Amino acid sequence: MLPHLIEFATRHYVLSGAFVVLLILLIVTELRRGGRTVSNRELTALVNGEQGVVLDVRNAKDFASGHIVGALNIPFDKLASRHAELEKYKGKTLVVVDAMGQHAGTASRDLKKAGFDAVKLSGGIGGWRGDNLPVVK
Repeated sequence: MLPHLIEFATRHYVLSGAFVVLLILLIVTELRRGGRTVSNRELTALVNGEQGVVLDVRNAKDFASGHIVGALNIPFDKLASRHAELEKYKGKTLVVVDAMGQHAGTASRDLKKAGFDAVKLSGGIGGWRGDNLPVVK
C-alpha cells in the first residue's frame, strides 16, 4: 500500500502538493474557528473542581432528552442575546456542548470575544454518550 502511495505522489506531485496544502489550510481553519477543545476527562475534572460550567447549546427538546449533569441550556440561536445570564460564570471556564461539535466552535469563539473563558467539548454530547458517561433527563 505504501509503495503505491509513494509512486502516486512522485508521478502526480502537483496533485499531491495541492492536497497537502489544502489539508493544512483545513486544519488551520478548523483550529481558528473553534478554539480550544477539552476531552470528556478534562470536562469532568473542570466541573468536579468547580472551575468549569457546562453550557449546552442544543435546542430545549434535545436538551430534555438527555444532558450532562448540571448543564445550563441556552440554545445556539439565542446565545448572543443571553450573554447577560452567563456573567456570573466569568471566573470559570464555560465548556460548550452541542450534538456533535457543529455549533460549539462558533459559540465558543463568540463567547471568547465577549470576554468569557470558553472551550468546546470534543465530540459533543454524542462523544459523551459514546463513552458511556452519565446523562440526566
